[in-house]
Amino acid sequence: MKAGLLSRILVFLAIAVVGCGLDLWTKSLWFERLGMPLEQPVWWVIPGVFGFQTSLNTGALFGIGQEYTAVFALLSILAAVAVLVWMFVYRAAEDRLLTTSLGCVMGGIFGNLYDRLGLHGLTWPEGHLEAGEPVYAVRDWILVMIGTWPWPTFNVADSLLVVGAGLLLWHAAFHGERTS
Repeated sequence: MKAGLLSRILVFLAIAVVGCGLDLWTKSLWFERLGMPLEQPVWWVIPGVFGFQTSLNTGALFGIGQEYTAVFALLSILAAVAVLVWMFVYRAAEDRLLTTSLGCVMGGIFGNLYDRLGLHGLTWPEGHLEAGEPVYAVRDWILVMIGTWPWPTFNVADSLLVVGAGLLLWHAAFHGERTS
C-alpha cells in the first residue's frame, strides 16, 4: 500500500472517529446538564439568537419522517456501507477532498446511528405516551434562531453530515473526475 493512500485512510478514520466521539460526548454533556426536552429552559449563549436546548428526533432531516427510526437506522447502515465501498472499491481514498468529506459523513452517520439504536440508554419521561420505554431517537441540543423562527435543533453529527455533503458538492463542481 502506498504511503499517501495509507495516510488518507488514517485521515478518514481520524475524522470519522473523532467526529463521532465529539458528537456523542457533547450529546451526553448537554443532556446531562439540561435534562430531557422541556425539563429546562433554553440556555442562551446569545439571547434570542443562539443557545442550547435538548430535543429528541425520531425522524430525520428537520424532523421529517417521525416514528420511522428503524427505517432511518437501516438507511444509515446502508449509507455507511456505501461510503466504505466508495472509499475502498471505487478508490475515493486516492482523493484528499473525497477522503475528508467521506470521513465527515461517516462520523455523522455513526453519531446519529448510535442514538437511533437507543445505545445512549435514555428512557421516555413520565407524562410521555411511552413513559419508561427506551428512547430510539437522535439527541439534538444546538438551537439557532433566525429572527423569531427557531431553526430545527441539531447536533455535531448533523453538522458533520452537512459539512461532508458540502465538500462533496464542492468536489463535484470543481474537481470532476480528477484525483489529488
